[in-house]
Amino acid sequence: VQLQASGGGLVQAGGSLRLSCSASGRTFNSYDMGWFRQAPGKDREFVAVSSRTSGGTGGKYYGDSVKGRFTISRDNAKNTVYLQMNALKPDDTAVYYCAVRTRGRTIVGAMKENRTYDYWGQGTLVTVSS
Repeated sequence: VQLQASGGGLVQAGGSLRLSCSASGRTFNSYDMGWFRQAPGKDREFVAVSSRTSGGTGGKYYGDSVKGRFTISRDNAKNTVYLQMNALKPDDTAVYYCAVRTRGRTIVGAMKENRTYDYWGQGTLVTVSS
């Protein structure tokens, strides 16, 4: 599976961005699709995941720091997952990665663990200025 993320850039605090991640493969709707981020000097942090349950229309879960501001969605026909980011803060500045999880239990705790993901995109930089 190959992933291509796009949509990053520079935005002022309070602004919005939408990230996209397209995936290769014929069974996109059988993947958990996740977004993670990594700020300089920090560990990679879970942002959001769209579960593969129900043919890829299953649950969506968010990290506490983005809950209520970010929305994950997916278009299974286009093999693409999106991350709509609103009310951005300087603390959201990071490289954002999309990732695919093809196996394992679809429980929230597992889907938040980056070590359970099998494939990663190259990352797209989001910079939020104050």
